[in-house]
Amino acid sequence: MSLSHAILGLLSVQPMTGYDLKNRAFDHSVTHFWQADQSQIYRTLGKMEETGWLTYELERQDDRPNRKVYHLTDSGRAELDRWLRTEQPLPANREPFLVQLFFGATLPNETLLALLDQQKAAHEAQLALFAEIPMPPIDDPQIERMRTLRRLTLQLGVTIEKSYLTWLAECTAVVATLPHSPEE
Repeated sequence: MSLSHAILGLLSVQPMTGYDLKNRAFDHSVTHFWQADQSQIYRTLGKMEETGWLTYELERQDDRPNRKVYHLTDSGRAELDRWLRTEQPLPANREPFLVQLFFGATLPNETLLALLDQQKAAHEAQLALFAEIPMPPIDDPQIERMRTLRRLTLQLGVTIEKSYLTWLAECTAVVATLPHSPEE
């Protein structure tokens, strides 16, 4: 997946400025599984406009700089539809903590336990964030469909965090019983 497909998806819901994409849409929806900063979003918007996937209307403002409100073009809608129908590969995971744990045999048990506690706190915080995500109201069948799909996405995030917490508890129990490292 590319950032442009996430932007196409967000703009398919409603036209937005680059600022709105980042601060009102991205940060309150897909950021839990696809992150981007403001500069990435603006660079991608420029490329997408060049590709013909979107256009913008310039909204003039007297008290602030003018705003570009981006809209999908027919070509953009076609690209989103094409991408939505495309099989996706498994993601390549990069988890620095797992690299620490993998090579952590020289660390004292207390250090390993502290690292496990830090990870536990981080995953508990993420789980708490997921618990605060509001679901859209049920107004019509299309909203109910969107709500169901969003709930399924959120459910995976919750399941992953709970699995991490279970695994971290198991790791903590095992590390607590390991013989001390040679440096202890």
